[in-house]
Amino acid sequence: MMEPHDPRLRLCIVTDDLRDGHAGLVSRALAAERGGATLLLLRLKHADASTLVEVGRALVSALTLPVIVSERLDVALACGAAGVHLTATSMPVVAIRPQVDASFLIGASVSTAADLDSAALADYVTIGPVFGAGDASLGVEGFRRLALACGRPVVAIGGMTPTAVGAIYSAGASGVAVIRDVFGTADPESAARVFGASVPPG
Repeated sequence: MMEPHDPRLRLCIVTDDLRDGHAGLVSRALAAERGGATLLLLRLKHADASTLVEVGRALVSALTLPVIVSERLDVALACGAAGVHLTATSMPVVAIRPQVDASFLIGASVSTAADLDSAALADYVTIGPVFGAGDASLGVEGFRRLALACGRPVVAIGGMTPTAVGAIYSAGASGVAVIRDVFGTADPESAARVFGASVPPG
């Protein structure tokens, strides 16, 4: 398990799409890293395995921050990623842990208390959506309850804004995850820097 305040979790960026091709995505990721991003989650919902491996290898080669692959252990291993992030529809953490080295990071998504058992062996968990999903939103207090219950370093995801970061950290977050507000902007470097400046020191 990672330390609660592992610096790799402070500002996680999540890829959105390949609208500007592989090189464009890598360029945006590099810009975000210059702005202070500390971990990248490769998630391209409509890409096939071959594309994911190709993009993953390009990102791993270009970036110094850890690259984690969403759901696909095979892709993560093939592209030399630092880990895999699992969801409710992925293989369970307990099935993957014996197959990988201890340094290989395993993340898990948690949205309700029912998800906690499946995340018990994860190195870290993402909890959300915190904001912006209507009745499904956890809010800060819902996030706090799950963060306390999970016993793992936690990253808040869902509707994150720089103004919300302080409250999320006070509620037990080890980091925040951002998608469109970094990757969807014209200037990912500046966007990442704004989020990074909002993260409390330490």
